[in-house]
Amino acid sequence: MRLPLLARLAAAAVAGGLLAGCMAMDVASLAEAPQLSNKVKAEMAKKKMRPESPVLVRIFKQESELEVWKVDASGQYALFKTYPMCRWSGKLGPKKKSGDRQAPEGFYHVSAGMLNPNSQYYVSFNLGYPNRLESALGYTGEALMVHGACSSSGCYAMTDQGVGEIYAIVQRALEGGQQRFQVQAYPFRMTTQNMAKHRGDPNMPFWRTLKEGYDAFAFTRKQPKVSVCGGRYVFNKEFDGGEPSDPLAQCPAALSEPATDLVAKLGAEQKKLEAALATTTTVSSFAYMDGGMHPSFRTLLKQQGAKGLAARISRTKYPVSRPEAALADPYDD
Repeated sequence: MRLPLLARLAAAAVAGGLLAGCMAMDVASLAEAPQLSNKVKAEMAKKKMRPESPVLVRIFKQESELEVWKVDASGQYALFKTYPMCRWSGKLGPKKKSGDRQAPEGFYHVSAGMLNPNSQYYVSFNLGYPNRLESALGYTGEALMVHGACSSSGCYAMTDQGVGEIYAIVQRALEGGQQRFQVQAYPFRMTTQNMAKHRGDPNMPFWRTLKEGYDAFAFTRKQPKVSVCGGRYVFNKEFDGGEPSDPLAQCPAALSEPATDLVAKLGAEQKKLEAALATTTTVSSFAYMDGGMHPSFRTLLKQQGAKGLAARISRTKYPVSRPEAALADPYDD
């Protein structure tokens, strides 16, 4: 029976201490940091991207997907590749406290010092949670990562092959001169339809703020400038006196606003959202199940069982107990 199988797998992971998630990630080196493969370089060349060009990452919980974007010959960001996410934990909504098993949502910036080639879970990069806004709001937690091993307790877990490729891409961009790359973590693809489906969720005010950044990127294909004031994210504005120093204080007077054409597009999108929210029936309950896994991996687990999934996600040598982490899927359909 399927439920006992998953229960046994989860119990094995707990027994091995593997559901501790992303904490204490530094261990003795298991392998050299992955390098950009010739195959990936060729894929970039086809899309008129250079290995050293800037990179941006978008994460979507509900769809269990991670996107890598790179600047192409046009000078704008274009989608390079979408990676299926093997596991994320918690529910839709932001992370607020240590131990809640929530994967973060928000805007983060990753520098070279936040990359870890010696992670317990193959390789990883730290999202930098809590960021300035989250710290000001009193949110707690640490070592929230994108890593391999398909095991999560507040992190975004990929296959080892997937995170190795992502790691090599972002590392090359940072080596090429990008000081830090932006990670945009969302509950779902922030279309008006998806927003309307979740209109009764208590996180909706926060998600509407995230959508402003989502839309700014969608309309310009340029990385949005992210400021924090008034207890929220603010996008593509310059302020009198420079960047606001207090994330919770009222925003200073703006010296510049987004370009007129962008303001018009954002306004039109806002009207579409208001119309969708007004005509969609509210779902009575938002008791989301714990975490998610991309459908491709759940199908593999059902078809080939635990061993098949473990073989798919692992590409390097680990401690004996390590593959059990890949099998920790503590919820049932």
